[in-house]
Amino acid sequence: MTIATGSTIPADPPNAAGARAALALRARAGDGRAFAQLVEAEYGFIFATAFKWCGSRADAEDTAQEVCLKLAEAIRSFDGRSSFSTWLYRVTLNAVRDQQRIRARAVRNARALAEVVAGDEPAEQEAVVALADLWRAVRSLPEKQRDAVLLVYAEGLSHADAAAILECREVTVSWHVHEARKTLRGLL
Repeated sequence: MTIATGSTIPADPPNAAGARAALALRARAGDGRAFAQLVEAEYGFIFATAFKWCGSRADAEDTAQEVCLKLAEAIRSFDGRSSFSTWLYRVTLNAVRDQQRIRARAVRNARALAEVVAGDEPAEQEAVVALADLWRAVRSLPEKQRDAVLLVYAEGLSHADAAAILECREVTVSWHVHEARKTLRGLL
């Protein structure tokens, strides 16, 4: 099973970012064709971002679909002050948080189990389990710490880029990452 992992903010040529913003502004103005193009172009980014936060393909698909539905209304709030990718990150993260709250109420004690393929070598199995344990621990962090860690380490963003997405100062992201490391040392 292949999972799209290239959800970092794309390093598009300047004209591509401008074209994306122009498409978003046309969609905001009610252009249905522009909206359809925008959703089609951004679905992979939305899904990959949701997958990193959710940890399961099914949850990421549900969240991505929810984001696409919400975009019809949310696009009206895009004003171009931040890049479209930064704005879309925020919309996606908010949808992930909403989905997680809903699931937490419905299934309080459900835990994802790491898949270990029977044919793998023991060292590979241990690495798979250790990595799954690490990401499970990251997902159990307080929301702001979890978001900072996932943006910086899973998405590969700088602290400055993560700060723009989380709408806080860069030093705040650094502090959340520092606190998360301390918490994870205790959990692992």
